[in-house]
Amino acid sequence: MPQKLTHFDDGGNAVMVDVSTKSVTARTATAKGRVMMHSDTAKLIASRGHKKGDVLAISQLAGIMGAKRTADLIPLCHPLPLDSVSVTLTLAEEEPAVDITATCKTSGRTGVEMEALTAVSVTALTVFDMCKAVDKTMQLTNIRVIYKEGGKSGTFTAD
Repeated sequence: MPQKLTHFDDGGNAVMVDVSTKSVTARTATAKGRVMMHSDTAKLIASRGHKKGDVLAISQLAGIMGAKRTADLIPLCHPLPLDSVSVTLTLAEEEPAVDITATCKTSGRTGVEMEALTAVSVTALTVFDMCKAVDKTMQLTNIRVIYKEGGKSGTFTAD
């Protein structure tokens, strides 16, 4: 764990981290999250019977688009050329929920954790937006990085 936050200078001012001296390496990050919902909502999604269209397909595209806009949303995040963004959505079997996994890849000087997290978040928000008329009880939960590799800090895998 770092001893100080990297987005502040010695005077306490917010700064974009200087990555100019870092090596360009292949970097990957995977994030996950879940949208909990009423069982009738999950059934509606599974049947593709929603009048707004295919909830999973539209949400997947939104997540990919969100990853590409991360630097526009997070003030001190570096804009990155993404080599790959994949977003998968699956209906959970044990409870009514949509599970979301996003993986982002780049060759660069800084990691893609924020892009993976943004992809999951925007995907979850889109599921919520598309289904809020039929289910106001939905919850966005457990959004987190589960894997990252590349760069000086090496590989991280969540427990």
